Amino acid sequence: MQIIRDIAMLHRAVTALKQGGRSVALVPTMGALHDGHLSLVRMARRVADHAVVSIFVNPTQFGPNEDFAAYPRDEARDAALLVDAGTSLLWAPDVGTMYPGGHSTHIEVAELGADYCGAARPGHFDGVATVVAKLFNQVRPDIAIFGEKDWQQLAIIRRMARDLDFGIDILGAPIARDTDGLALSSRNTYLSDGQRAAAAAFPAALSAAAKAIAGGADVGETLAKAEAAIVSGGFDSVDYVALADADSLERLISFRKPARLLAAARIGKTRLIDNWPVG
Repeated sequence: MQIIRDIAMLHRAVTALKQGGRSVALVPTMGALHDGHLSLVRMARRVADHAVVSIFVNPTQFGPNEDFAAYPRDEARDAALLVDAGTSLLWAPDVGTMYPGGHSTHIEVAELGADYCGAARPGHFDGVATVVAKLFNQVRPDIAIFGEKDWQQLAIIRRMARDLDFGIDILGAPIARDTDGLALSSRNTYLSDGQRAAAAAFPAALSAAAKAIAGGADVGETLAKAEAAIVSGGFDSVDYVALADADSLERLISFRKPARLLAAARIGKTRLIDNWPVG
């Protein structure tokens, strides 16, 4: 596996990977890799000839009181995992490479980024869209793969890629979950043993709510019950639990397909997100 930090070298390396009509799939990450990330790499290898993974902890998607400095970083461990997963190239730029002096451009996907995590984390999705657009231009992949755990992010990237004519196939990979249902996340490492045990209440509440709504239960009452179940299970607060159109992210007051439950909740100092298909 090549590890590259210079854009000119990256372009030469990707050109070489694409020789003979071979395809490249990009998996953007912020490192601290777990099996959820590795499932994306395995998917990349199934759908393309080469898997390219980026590791970059993007400062522009963190708010002033968020965990940028504390975000887990262990490139040597991550690189070893990527070698075992069959990755062809690791793109690992530093902040100066991604945002050279004078950088003043950002991308906003206005409607899709305004609600849910966008409301709770102002500017977050502008940072995500901007860095992903830069990664697309740097790596020039044929396919890009994102986990479905952050459904809002996936919807935003799909819209951006369509609106800006990137010509890249954006694929969503199913959520990787632990045995108790909790979605795998780098932020799970922040949880104490007690918090980790309590966190199983989150996916359990969403699963039950999705089943109830699909069965005809009142949407408002079901969302309120889900929020109460999350808090009673040990969470400190719930940012939102919402039924949304799976494509437009419009909030729904009655069930229609395709629909997705979207949720974010806080336990201790950790904010977790999850989502669940309905129907």
